[in-house]
Amino acid sequence: MLPAYSPSAPAPPAAPSWLARYQAVRAQSQALCAPLLPEDTVVQPMIDVSPPKWHLAHTTWFWETFLLKEYAPGYQLFHPDYAFLFNSYYNSLGSRVNRADRGTLSRPPLADVLAYRAHVDAALATLLSAEAALPPAFYELLELGLQHEQQHQELLATDIKYILSTSPLAPAYIEENEESGMRNEELAGADNSSLSEASWLAVPGGIYRVGFQEEGFCFDNELAAHDVLVAHFELQNRLVTNADYLAFIDAGGYHDFRYWMGEGWDLAQAQGWEAPLYWVKRDDTWYRFTHHGLQPVALNAPVTHISFYEADAYANWAGARLPTEAEWETAARYFGATTRGGTWLESSLLDPQPLPADADPAACHQLLGDCWEWTYSAYHAYPGYARAAGALGEYNGKFMVNQLVLRGGSCATPENHIRISYRNFFHADKRWQFTGIRLARSFNS
Repeated sequence: MLPAYSPSAPAPPAAPSWLARYQAVRAQSQALCAPLLPEDTVVQPMIDVSPPKWHLAHTTWFWETFLLKEYAPGYQLFHPDYAFLFNSYYNSLGSRVNRADRGTLSRPPLADVLAYRAHVDAALATLLSAEAALPPAFYELLELGLQHEQQHQELLATDIKYILSTSPLAPAYIEENEESGMRNEELAGADNSSLSEASWLAVPGGIYRVGFQEEGFCFDNELAAHDVLVAHFELQNRLVTNADYLAFIDAGGYHDFRYWMGEGWDLAQAQGWEAPLYWVKRDDTWYRFTHHGLQPVALNAPVTHISFYEADAYANWAGARLPTEAEWETAARYFGATTRGGTWLESSLLDPQPLPADADPAACHQLLGDCWEWTYSAYHAYPGYARAAGALGEYNGKFMVNQLVLRGGSCATPENHIRISYRNFFHADKRWQFTGIRLARSFNS
């Protein structure tokens, strides 16, 4: 994904502002790993999950490769082999460790990776504090680097959860929220006393503009804004809850092929899916693994860790459908979605939270934050998209096939990283991200 500024974007911030942002983002990545043991940072239980140590090193390699080597005179590489170890998928930059083999990297040790981060951070601080003028291209890369590391912060949060879930000990990543004093049960939203009914909100049909329309940064897959024709439709005012989804389970939804796409049905049967990822039944009670350990399922919280296949099957069972990407963005703009009230990485809850009992049924809630929402839209280029030349052209465009778009951000997304036009994308079978469901239906359906 490439940095992009609208024509009216303000000039790059002064050096101290950039340095403060850089240091805050870098500190957040290491803070996410602070509760882990060194042994936790090497584990890779499946190909989609990267070891936390690798995330810490890869994001550092990004800064070194794209900024320091290019713009810092006399910069000395921390280690000549790290480009091979910590390149992710940039074919333009040479060979690399296979993605599935990142968990074999017991060396370098975590201490060396942290020293690598300190080395690069010191060099960036020196560069940003220098009086010498840096070109606009440098600041565009700097912004991209900040956004890139925030993406990896979300991956860190979700990968850590999956890694810990594979331990027979079911260890808690967060034992207690020390700032609020809340215990695990409270953090997981275990109060089921207020289950609100969902309402349907109408969105009038018409020609709407979608894509990035604001000022500042966006990824290239959000460009360029264009008009779409949207038929009149209705959207539920909140995310589907665990209680809603439990009704689908109890009705035999996982054992009735009529609701499922053929490919999804075959996968669910082959892998023995009976519930969302992390759910386990003990003594007729459903529990789920969370960052706070194994907790009873909070019925009023949004259901999450759902594949597209499960989301689509639930929607069919419920007599509805998933919104398209254009419908989702149209609704978000129509209802004036903001980040206020959403659950974000900064909350340290790392779990989607229930909608307040007094939430207005005439308002559209949870559009931004808590859970990524599956859409019924393939991930492809907007009209006029052109992949950039060079290594950064590999960031985004080459993934525009066989994936589906998700919108809205999650409880693991940094709040200042999201916007209405943000396009996330995953294959239909993926469940380890904080993915959830919002229902739509055609007018008078």
